[in-house]
Amino acid sequence: MVVFEIVLVFTLTLGMSGLRSLLSLIDSLLQQAALADQKVALNVSQADNQILDFLRQLLSATQLFAWGALGLYLLWRAGLKLRDIGLDRSKPGGDIARAAGLAGLIGVPGLAFYLVARAVGANLTVVPTTLGDWWQYLTLTVSAFGNAWAEEVLVVGYLITRLRQLGLRENSSLLVSAMLRGSYHLYQGFGGFVGNVIMGLVFGRVWQRTNRLWPLVLAHFFIDFVAFVGYAILRGRVAWLP
Repeated sequence: MVVFEIVLVFTLTLGMSGLRSLLSLIDSLLQQAALADQKVALNVSQADNQILDFLRQLLSATQLFAWGALGLYLLWRAGLKLRDIGLDRSKPGGDIARAAGLAGLIGVPGLAFYLVARAVGANLTVVPTTLGDWWQYLTLTVSAFGNAWAEEVLVVGYLITRLRQLGLRENSSLLVSAMLRGSYHLYQGFGGFVGNVIMGLVFGRVWQRTNRLWPLVLAHFFIDFVAFVGYAILRGRVAWLP
């Protein structure tokens, strides 16, 4: 039942995203242009009408929140509580401090790794957003938190907990979690895959040792917020930004 549940959950959520990303990477490799000469945008317009576009952006974020909530619900049905995976509010100061440290540890080297991977032709050019409407900063912020919530709850809190219940060792569970995280970033190229596997190994190990999930969610949010909103602010003002 647990194996079936894991397969079903990730078929509906990030596992299917991983398969789509794999096909996207294969399609990019079949193009005549080199990977670095191809672009992939993360946040794009979903409708011509501004109001409809705004609402569809919020719906996309709502889906991410629902994915994370699904993982929490299934763990709750299995008898676990929020504090069992570190989503309680008992240590707000420590959680924020750890989140800031993790964001710096992953974010800055991650940007450098992306630039190197793109320079050697192992990664597509990633455009954080192509949105330009007045409400973009709100939707980008919500999207950043939605990504962080869905990924950390499902790929770390839910998956590693379930794999523990199946008897997998901590290192094996960590590797499965990190590889899954990398898989749904394959659309960015090989650099995106490797970089996110490394992030998954670091984040997963931190959770295994501290049993606090909030620092991971917040750190992921900080990284995506800076990438999304920072790009929107600096686009057209910094020469090397695509």
